[in-house]
Amino acid sequence: MTASDTSTARRHRKGPPERYDFRRPMTIAREHARIVEMACETFARQWATQLTSRLRVMASIELDKLEMVTYDEYIATLDPHTTLVLFTADETRSTALLQIPSNTTMLWLDYLLGGPGLERQENPRELTEIETALFRSLLDSSLADMRYAFSSITPMNPKIRGLQYNPQFVQAVPASEAVLVANYSLTVGDRVSAATMMFAADALLNPLKVGEGEADPSAAQREEQRVSFERLRLSMNDVPVDVGVRFNSITVRPRDIIDMAVGDVIELRHAASKPLRIVVEGRTIGHGVPGNNGKQLAVKVTDTHRES
Repeated sequence: MTASDTSTARRHRKGPPERYDFRRPMTIAREHARIVEMACETFARQWATQLTSRLRVMASIELDKLEMVTYDEYIATLDPHTTLVLFTADETRSTALLQIPSNTTMLWLDYLLGGPGLERQENPRELTEIETALFRSLLDSSLADMRYAFSSITPMNPKIRGLQYNPQFVQAVPASEAVLVANYSLTVGDRVSAATMMFAADALLNPLKVGEGEADPSAAQREEQRVSFERLRLSMNDVPVDVGVRFNSITVRPRDIIDMAVGDVIELRHAASKPLRIVVEGRTIGHGVPGNNGKQLAVKVTDTHRES
């Protein structure tokens, strides 16, 4: 490693340390993260094109980062009043969120109504019925592009379910469930703001995992699996196990055990002509008749009937 490489690594490590809960790891496989990032970047480019066309002003959108957190942690990062677009994304109809700051929403509405894009000095408020219809029409065309952007992950047919303005009142997924959050930088005209898009982690990661599982293994992988199975089978043949021979058991009372003495006879409910059970780890694997082999007691196997 050169001196320049060392200085670069040090620059990457700057900043406050991040908390990590080892009891609940929130990590994404590198290959999965890259696939989702590419889908989010593709959507950002298409979304920017739609905004430029509808608002009649130059717009650009860039993906800042993709992270996995719990839904509760994500909600805690949002402003008390913001525009939340709830929509169903994938075939499982799980709820996703698109969050846009309230002042950015009003700026876009000003452009849609033919204004110069003035930022009004007013307290955040909910949209009127007319403003909601205009804003939903703008988002409908933008979210439609999500079908192409995420086609490499899972089929999508986004449908807007509604708008909300207080994050604390929105329960899209359980509070402790893992979610994927894409953080975007929005530039419309000369105004810069931020937006986020949230999906349930399973909605995007499970199709990727299933796709990997369905992939046909190569010839080398199949040979490796065969060799591993054969080694396991051979090693199992040498595992020591305890074998026992048993009569049929009987039930007695505790006083019978306490009063037991040398010379007592315990009558077993086992016919003299009936073979004994050959048992391994509590399971009957066969039957046999008692005998001797030299000076040692032995059992001659009569059948190898196994318990189901």
